[in-house]
Amino acid sequence: MTKLLFLDDPYLQSAEAQVIGHTSEGGILLDRSLFYPTGGGQPGDSGQLSWDDKTLSIATCVKSEDGTPALVPSEPQSLPPVGAQVSCALDWARRHRHMRIHTALHLLSVVIPLPVTGGAISAEKGRLDFNMAEPPSDRDALEADLQTLVDRDLEVTMDWITDAQLAANPGLVKTMSVAPPTGAGRVRLVRIGLGDQEVDLQPCGGTHVARTGEIGRLRLGKIEKKGRQNRRVHLHLEEA
Repeated sequence: MTKLLFLDDPYLQSAEAQVIGHTSEGGILLDRSLFYPTGGGQPGDSGQLSWDDKTLSIATCVKSEDGTPALVPSEPQSLPPVGAQVSCALDWARRHRHMRIHTALHLLSVVIPLPVTGGAISAEKGRLDFNMAEPPSDRDALEADLQTLVDRDLEVTMDWITDAQLAANPGLVKTMSVAPPTGAGRVRLVRIGLGDQEVDLQPCGGTHVARTGEIGRLRLGKIEKKGRQNRRVHLHLEEA
């Protein structure tokens, strides 16, 4: 099985790996994946592979049929052969912005404590869809509450529980449309804040910053009506 390096260390920017296969679509399978594959609303990572005297630009990473991360080249080019040792490097600036936005969306689900029906992340902004019949009454207060959580510089940590433990605690799951991945025997939890400072705990396989202060300044974007019971709330990083 491919070792998912991003699960244990989302700050790892480069690594060595071995090619273990190719997909029928031209994707590259490695024994160790630095690259996060598209999923949970978070885009796949981009970057570069190097081997011998060759380099290959990676446009994104997706899940192959069996769930193994597959690197997608930016353009048609000779692929590293099976067995080749490759050096992997992330487009770190893009990944780090995904981490900031993803953690910020967890905080958005704290200040809007309603079931989440969908979400998406990019390097500049993110959004969550909520089961929300009426728009927030005080948009400015909502934005201020969100920024307060960021500025508290809360620690973000990861824990693991078993599938059975998750099934016994359904309240941990905030998303209505996407169930957390189960079947492997354990599920990763993302916790924001420790002890009596804890503000959020939910299953998530994405990449996150180590402290909320790393998110920086946020701006609440437009709030759109998406159906009778759904509203889409947009969130932007203020600085580049």
